[in-house]
Amino acid sequence: MENPGASVVITHHILNDKQAEYEKWLSEILPITKHSAGFIDLQIVRPIPDLTYVYTVIIRFDTIANLRNWMESDSRKRMIEKANPLFRKNDNYKIKSGLDFLFESESETKVPVRWKQFLVTWSAIYPLSILVPLVSIPLLRFLKIPAFHYSDALLNSGIIVFLMVFLVMPNYTKLIRKWLYK
Repeated sequence: MENPGASVVITHHILNDKQAEYEKWLSEILPITKHSAGFIDLQIVRPIPDLTYVYTVIIRFDTIANLRNWMESDSRKRMIEKANPLFRKNDNYKIKSGLDFLFESESETKVPVRWKQFLVTWSAIYPLSILVPLVSIPLLRFLKIPAFHYSDALLNSGIIVFLMVFLVMPNYTKLIRKWLYK
């Protein structure tokens, strides 16, 4: 079986006046993270200025072992100690293999079988992959941003992933919970 990879979702609740310091800290830890064995990519969801103070960082590695090695490394531990005075709450993270983090539920302790994960993910991404470009492409052209296939695709895929992780999957999995976890 092909290795599904592993993801960690990290949430940091930052003190109100410490966001600039946290951004500086991020600029120090990100290069270390990117040079860790098995690193694939990462995404940072920043808080809404003057409204929220939670940073969400999603990091993907090729294997759970490589991800655990990074999360438990002395380098990361030192960096977290350095950032602790900036946190409202302790460093909080959850490690999941593949796309398991999309199927997280507070009421369920198990993860759905892979074929159900596949069907649910596919059925959520398909309509988004049609609807998002229908809205974003005309908006980009209206804003006089020239057509360029790669930047259009980059923007659309970013919007789709954002919607999947933060809006669609949490609600969709609640809606089909009985079937999904059966």
